[in-house]
Amino acid sequence: MATALLLIDIQNDYFPGGKMELEGSLAASLQAGEVLAFFRQKSWPLVHIQHLANRPGAPFFLPDTQGVNIQPNVAPQAGEVILQKHFPNSFRDTSLLQHLREKQVNELVVAGMMTHMCVDATVRAAFDYGFQVTVVHDACATRTLTFEDQSIPAQQVHLAFLAALSFLYAQVVSTAEFLRSFS
Repeated sequence: MATALLLIDIQNDYFPGGKMELEGSLAASLQAGEVLAFFRQKSWPLVHIQHLANRPGAPFFLPDTQGVNIQPNVAPQAGEVILQKHFPNSFRDTSLLQHLREKQVNELVVAGMMTHMCVDATVRAAFDYGFQVTVVHDACATRTLTFEDQSIPAQQVHLAFLAALSFLYAQVVSTAEFLRSFS
């Protein structure tokens, strides 16, 4: 059995100047880059997930724009798998599950964006498919949300979703903790 890395939606629109800038996206991408370098060094499986908006009126991740491109800090290298998706859950209507089964993957390490949306949806689905999941929390980012005229700061959104995932769906660790566990 194998461990694979999923890099979810680390795309230009989430960075400064993008159409849906997240808080801490640059710092998170640098941490994700460290995890990516580790997987490359070990020659372990990894998958870049790229979201392409296909619904009418979508405000970001529009095809044929710079915003949809994977951020340079985690840019795919030749031969690395890139799977495109149209929904928050990276498994929905993609070949991700089939790809992971073919690689005999049973454990997933997840980094990406947005913590409260695509990371959350993918981690919960992965758990339901029987994968053991580790989320690298400082390699993820999100944004401030509003509900009933209340603003929920990005850091609180991030921590709340990570706390929920850590309850049952995933082990949640820092980049340093993850790398230390293999040294």
